[in-house]
Amino acid sequence: MRVTALVSLASVLVIAAPTAFAGGRGEGGTRGSTDQRAEAGGDGTVSVTVGGVVFDRSKNGSGDSAGALTSPASWSPPPCWYAPKYSPEQLQEHLEPIWEAGSTGHEWDAKQRDKFNADDEKTGFNKDKSGKGYWWGSYVNRSYPPGWDSCDEDYFWVDTGDAPPANVENAVTPEVLAELAYAEIRVPGTEVTLAPAETTKVNLPTWAWLDGAEFKPVSVTASVEAIGIEATATAEPVSLRIEPGTEDAETHPASGVCEINNGRIGEAYAKGRAEETPPCGVTYLRSSGDGSYPLRATVTWQIHWTGTGGAGGGLPDGAFGATQDVVVQEIQAVNR
Repeated sequence: MRVTALVSLASVLVIAAPTAFAGGRGEGGTRGSTDQRAEAGGDGTVSVTVGGVVFDRSKNGSGDSAGALTSPASWSPPPCWYAPKYSPEQLQEHLEPIWEAGSTGHEWDAKQRDKFNADDEKTGFNKDKSGKGYWWGSYVNRSYPPGWDSCDEDYFWVDTGDAPPANVENAVTPEVLAELAYAEIRVPGTEVTLAPAETTKVNLPTWAWLDGAEFKPVSVTASVEAIGIEATATAEPVSLRIEPGTEDAETHPASGVCEINNGRIGEAYAKGRAEETPPCGVTYLRSSGDGSYPLRATVTWQIHWTGTGGAGGGLPDGAFGATQDVVVQEIQAVNR
C-alpha cells in the first residue's frame, strides 16, 4: 500500500505514556492498554494511528456533512484486539519502572519478573530475539466501550512470520482490520436536490436526486505494518429511501426506495417535465399549512472488504440519512 505519510509501529509505540485503569492491573498486568496516537502529514492520507493500526483515509468521504454509517444493532466493530505492541527493549523500559514503583504488588511483580526472565541481561524480555518478533498486547477500541476488560491476556511473544497462539481470540487479522476500517468510513451527506426546490404544490410531483459526483464508492484501509497485513473496507451506494414526513403523500416509486442506476440516484429535473412522474420523488396530497414536512432521505451503502493473502468478504450494509424541511402549498386558482 502506498501511503503518503508513513508512520511505523516502532515510532508509534513511544508516543504516549501508558494508561492504567482502576480496578484492573494496569499496564503491568493483563488489563492494561495504551492509547497511542500520532498525527502525520498535512493531506489527511494518514491522520491517526491507534493501537498499532494505521488508517489510510485518502479515499474516504469528506465535507462538513459527511458522517459515519449506522449498521444493524447486532453488529459492531471489535471492542479490543491483540497486535504487536513492544520490542524486547521497549517492554523492559515499560515494565521495570512499574515494578520499581511497586504499584502492582510485590507478589505480582515477582511473577512477572520470572515470566519475562527480567534478571538476565542478555536474554531477559527475549532480547536475544530482538528484531525477530514482538511482544503482543491488547488494544482497546475506545469508540465502543466497554472494551478495556474484554481482552485480558497478558503480553505474549510471537516470532516474525508466525501466527499468534490459536487460543488467543481477537488476535489482529485482515478481517479484524476490515471491521476497524468499516468504523472509520465516512460518507457524503444525503440532502437531496428537489424540484420544485424548498416549496412545492399539492398534487404536483416533486423530483428528487443526489449529486452523482459525490455518491461514488469510498474506502478506508487499515494496516499493521510490523506484521505486513492490511484490509480495505469499501462502501458503495446502492439505494435511496425517501420518507415524505407525512402519510398524506405518494412516493415514486411506491416503495419509496430509489435504486442506483448508472451511477446516479434519481434523475435531475428538466424543464417541461413538471407533470411527469419522476423516477425518484414524492407527490404531497395535502398542504403543510403554516409549517413544513420533514422529508428524510437515507442512502444504503453496501460494504465489502479485501485483505492480505486474498482474504475478503462482505460486512453488514450501512445507512446514512438526513432530514430536510419541505413546504407544501395549495395550488391557487384565479377566477376571471
